[in-house]
Amino acid sequence: MTRSIVIGAGMVGLATAWHLQEHGVDVTVVDRGGVAAGSSWGNAGWLAPAKTIPLADPSIWTYGPQALIDPDAALHIPMRVDLSLWSFLARFAAHGTQRAWDRAMAALTPIDKIALESFDELLGGGIDSWTREGPFVIGFQREQQAKGFMRDVAGVIQHGQSVTVERLDDPRALAPQLSHNIGAAYRMDGQRFIEPGPFVHALADSVEARGAEMRLSHEVTAVSSASAPSVTLATGETLTADSVVIATGAWMPELARQFGVNVRVQAGRGYSFTVETAEPAEHPVYLPTQRIACTPYQGRFRIAGTMEFRGPDDPLQHRRIQAIVNQVRTLMTGVDLDNRHDEWVGSRPVTPDGLPLVGQTRAPNVYVAGGHGMWGVVLGPATGKLLAERIATGRTDPAIAPFDPLR
Repeated sequence: MTRSIVIGAGMVGLATAWHLQEHGVDVTVVDRGGVAAGSSWGNAGWLAPAKTIPLADPSIWTYGPQALIDPDAALHIPMRVDLSLWSFLARFAAHGTQRAWDRAMAALTPIDKIALESFDELLGGGIDSWTREGPFVIGFQREQQAKGFMRDVAGVIQHGQSVTVERLDDPRALAPQLSHNIGAAYRMDGQRFIEPGPFVHALADSVEARGAEMRLSHEVTAVSSASAPSVTLATGETLTADSVVIATGAWMPELARQFGVNVRVQAGRGYSFTVETAEPAEHPVYLPTQRIACTPYQGRFRIAGTMEFRGPDDPLQHRRIQAIVNQVRTLMTGVDLDNRHDEWVGSRPVTPDGLPLVGQTRAPNVYVAGGHGMWGVVLGPATGKLLAERIATGRTDPAIAPFDPLR
């Protein structure tokens, strides 16, 4: 039996481990924290291929400068001397053109199309969890603000996805959390959501039950491709296998750069918290102008937002939580924003061109899986399936060919 070491116990790493097991591979999962300890736990949990689109678009040239002077803006860049960060931002902004957006959208569309069925495959394979249909309620203060959202929807449809969006006369019938300051709203169907932390833990339980060794709270300090692939733990222990998968999110460069993975990965940190609501929250809510996503979560309402470009290990910045509160306070009603639980920050791995990094590195039998930006949860199972196929059979599925980590 062949063996593989997967570094990273988030959605992407665990989905890769699960599918490697489907190919008869013996798996060891190593993570310095624990299951879903990175950006997999506190995100909005949206399985929305229709919104799995490139982060950089032409609006960055108008929104970006405004965000720099608005302390409550969703985009936050600390004003400090950081040449590496500003170099990344320059490359990211260079992709803020319609041509670059279309190019990246064309590359994402094939994996977007199989994202939901990949969740169904995990659930059909015994994962003890669930996915739930929308509708997603999309709210704006004024009708004019919907133009950018509808343009994105049109772009997604143009590239081959099927998306249903309808105008709502009374958004509060589906989302009573929205205040009367929401003057225009739509429903988007065909998308789903999960409770991400519980889902990833259920996936980990399945991987372990099928025979994987789980080495949690073990930090990998080095990966080697000499003779047999191996990883060295902080304890000094060395583990060997036939292949190694680096799925460490925003921390990927620390281990992958030596293998020719030179595409910059920057932590784009997202924040969230949960609140009680006067009426039960049953459907996801999206406020595109404020870039805030909300989801029912264990009887509460999770409110998530912000794209903060900082170091992945920087502490939680309470000012970013307050910025989200300030943005939604007049747009929601019956929501106890001053009694927040589960305040969280997670470092999402963002690439300049908006495409993931999935595939073989310069070293035989060393692979990477990450760089999904905000889309690691929705694309994680499909990524894991197609990368496991590449490792086990040598065949690269066309859906991940554009994500070549050596590009």
